[in-house]
Amino acid sequence: MTKNKEWFASWFDTSYYHILYKHRNFSEAQEFVQNLASFLKIKKEDLVLDLACGKGRHSIYLNKLGFNVVGADLSKNSIRLAKKFENSTLRFVEHDMRNPFKNKFDVILNLFTSFGFFEDDKEDIGVLKNIKDGLNPNGTAVIDFMNCKKVIANLVPEEIQEIDGITFKISRYLKNGFIVKEINFEADGKHHTYFEKVKSLDLTKINSYLTAVGFKIKHTFGNYQLDPFNEEVSDRLILVLE
Repeated sequence: MTKNKEWFASWFDTSYYHILYKHRNFSEAQEFVQNLASFLKIKKEDLVLDLACGKGRHSIYLNKLGFNVVGADLSKNSIRLAKKFENSTLRFVEHDMRNPFKNKFDVILNLFTSFGFFEDDKEDIGVLKNIKDGLNPNGTAVIDFMNCKKVIANLVPEEIQEIDGITFKISRYLKNGFIVKEINFEADGKHHTYFEKVKSLDLTKINSYLTAVGFKIKHTFGNYQLDPFNEEVSDRLILVLE
């Protein structure tokens, strides 16, 4: 790993990232997207941005539901893979969420804990400003974050996963206000170390970011079935913003 490169730019663009997470639950993702689209009453003519889309699993399913979707992600490799699914109402672009958008959208989705990556709070607030500025009048944004209180209470310090002949040794810990996942493994004749670092942001802290850019929380949910948020037991912190 290149030490002077931000962790997400290093890790997300490797083939090893896609190997480790190859068994992610697509049915759960589809259920969430369907519930969200129904709740938000997204119209067929609306333009939807899936921000930090990865390989596009949410974007592709939204498009199958009949929506006009743009998927954006920093990872060149993820976008290259996602582009295989492009059509007249689905396209994918490389984009750093810290940069403003060229287009305006009716709905902007930031799903599966794709927020809180940056050391400086100003950069996270800047991302929210870009989302707000990227919305059409009366547009809606959704931030799907983890419930940090429950994550920390249930943190698994050490784990080993063997996938495709690679033994991933995973450590989890708290450091400088971040929940850190450290990933060590041997592959292609080398030792590799990568990190995933996400800020431990509770609802109060995120709301302070939102207030700074003029966003208001319209709805708060605690799981992909869109049940109410409870800080003690909810798996997710899902915010519908306007």
